[in-house]
Amino acid sequence: MTQASTFTRGKGQEDFGCGQDLSTSLPRVVLNGFGGTLRTIRREDGTMAITDWRIELIHLPVADVERAKHFYVDTIGFTLDHDHQMGPDLRFVQITPQGSACSFTIGQGLTDMAPGSLKGVQVVVPSAADALDHLRGKGIECSDVDEQPWGRFVYFTDPDGNSWVLQEIVVPT
Repeated sequence: MTQASTFTRGKGQEDFGCGQDLSTSLPRVVLNGFGGTLRTIRREDGTMAITDWRIELIHLPVADVERAKHFYVDTIGFTLDHDHQMGPDLRFVQITPQGSACSFTIGQGLTDMAPGSLKGVQVVVPSAADALDHLRGKGIECSDVDEQPWGRFVYFTDPDGNSWVLQEIVVPT
């Protein structure tokens, strides 16, 4: 037998749906302004069943935080969610593509990954042609639209060499 608990979280909500202020005992969770529901199922032996795991934050390794912030926020148009200097060697900057539930962090002291080592982050877009026009209109070098039976793709890299794939999903006729 399993036991299920559902916690709803959202902007400004501290009790996670359980009627208690857990802000001092649980890590604060931010969903970029989107509400969300976490579902935890515990088995009789107390172990957790994997039922609702989501990717919500990915570290993006960069050499120059200000240059990367300018590229992603000012040039491409990502939303700047947070920018906190927490010490001389620790800076946390969270950015989110428009409409995405998954954010990225750039900063100092956040990861051991080498700058430019994140390859092939894939983002779904409504139109590869529109994405291409947007990127080129901002002066970003990118591929032409790559037509495949399973999608239309545009490829580009950031100033550090992290590579991105923009995919327009194509439904076969």
